[in-house]
Amino acid sequence: MSSEPSAVGRSPAAGRVIPEEALSGLATELEGAEVSGVQLLPFSERFSNMTIADAYAVQRAWVAQKVKGGRQVVGHKIGLTSRAMQMASQITEPDYGALLDDMFFEPNGDLPLSRFVAPKVEVELAFLLKADLQGPNVTVFDVLRATEYVTPAAEIIDARIQRVSKETGKPRRVTDTISDNAANAGVIVGGRAVRPDDLDLRWAAALCIRNGVIEETGVAAGVLGHPAAGIAWLANRLAPHGEGLRAGEFVMAGSFTRPVDIASGDVFTFDYGPLGTFSCRFTGDARGHN
Repeated sequence: MSSEPSAVGRSPAAGRVIPEEALSGLATELEGAEVSGVQLLPFSERFSNMTIADAYAVQRAWVAQKVKGGRQVVGHKIGLTSRAMQMASQITEPDYGALLDDMFFEPNGDLPLSRFVAPKVEVELAFLLKADLQGPNVTVFDVLRATEYVTPAAEIIDARIQRVSKETGKPRRVTDTISDNAANAGVIVGGRAVRPDDLDLRWAAALCIRNGVIEETGVAAGVLGHPAAGIAWLANRLAPHGEGLRAGEFVMAGSFTRPVDIASGDVFTFDYGPLGTFSCRFTGDARGHN
């Protein structure tokens, strides 16, 4: 069960303690940190009783500001899908964030680090939906039926909120990560797209190679036992908000490796075996002031 009381049958505002009028201000702070590169102190230190419902409310307010500014939501990301990451974050379910249209980068080229504050990279599978998924009670089989293609991807995660507080030395809490759009910042799609029944997706595997050295390896079963399980979870998690997953959306199913640090000049290769290989080089410097 979630560390947050079940959202089923509850209004989106249930479980919140941060005043409604504060949400837009926190969202504006996140936008400012992303633009300036000056990371914020964890919100959880300012609001010690901040709940997961509060965190998603902040995230939604920030995404709404971006949409108002002309960006488009094109999908979703799911994070904290491995048991180890959930234990480290003291949470018993994944988290999620929005994918925006300007987050996508072409494979096999240069990526400017100036787009990011303090980036890391993870490998995962992504699903392109051909049919809507509306919870509750969405299953893995529903997800597979609703999927047009599954493709290798790499996610660039970032931290507009300090990962470790400079004031207290304590790590940020999961409420901070969720507020920060579940740490989402960029996506690289590469390799070979396949139909969901072309292979046993549980055994899709990847190597994350940095400058010729294998830094991380993993198999997709590390994502809740099956990469489609996270997408079913998300469709059900969105249902109390009157939302679901829509045909044409792109959904990152969750990483099955630990995040790897990125430095200027790093060349990454993401080797998915039968699903292909793609790469990128990070150039310049991140905008972060750490």
